[in-house]
Amino acid sequence: MRALAGVLAALMLTISFGLAASFPAAASGGGSWTGSGGCDPYINGTVIPIPCSSGSGTRGYGGGGDAGGGGATRTGQRAALVSNAAAAPQITPQLLLVQALGELNVPHLQPVTAPPRGTAGLVGLPEWFWVPADQWHARSLTVTAGPVWATVVAAPIGLAFQPGAGLGPVSCAGPGTAYDSRRPSVQQHTDCSYTYQWPSAGQPENAYHASLTVSWQVSWTGSGGAGGVLDAALGVPVGLTIPVAQGEALVTGP
Repeated sequence: MRALAGVLAALMLTISFGLAASFPAAASGGGSWTGSGGCDPYINGTVIPIPCSSGSGTRGYGGGGDAGGGGATRTGQRAALVSNAAAAPQITPQLLLVQALGELNVPHLQPVTAPPRGTAGLVGLPEWFWVPADQWHARSLTVTAGPVWATVVAAPIGLAFQPGAGLGPVSCAGPGTAYDSRRPSVQQHTDCSYTYQWPSAGQPENAYHASLTVSWQVSWTGSGGAGGVLDAALGVPVGLTIPVAQGEALVTGP
């Protein structure tokens, strides 16, 4: 899933009315886009080839999880349509931002729980959830065309846990706190947990069908002082199946 698709669609609606002004020769019939996509389109008309590159951070993240690894860079040429009247390239940071949003995928981070996933929790005991530190970092991508550039950044900011079965969600800032099984529970604390009050028996598959949503702040900067926040809390959910058992009391005396 390309999580930035909604942000990209909204941005396209915002700038689509300005495309004719940005590309006057194309709007007047003097040229048309017939490009090969990516960093190397071409135009039938008056063009100026401009070197461009993209990939100032880790990219290639898809719907299945965090692919990890280092940054990737692609280089090539962007064909800039030139106004015959003004004789100047009509490339703007906003148009480069559209490409950056189309290429940067926000990953589905893989949360950890305690008790571990696949292990039944107990009624009345908190279910911890967190995202490992090696996944909790911003992703960014930059597209340039000559002196014009745009960088889009997606940074994780918080978690929201939906316990399932119509129960109310809980949320917390940051990635949560990892549970340390080597330490007593009474010596540990987290703001990212949920306590089930009823067992999951009778639920579909006898488990709560929960989800953990990572909220991302998507922002951008561009040449000439352009920039701003595109989405203050873009949600990317991951499904969780959580069985919860009823705790049994052990009677040792009359």
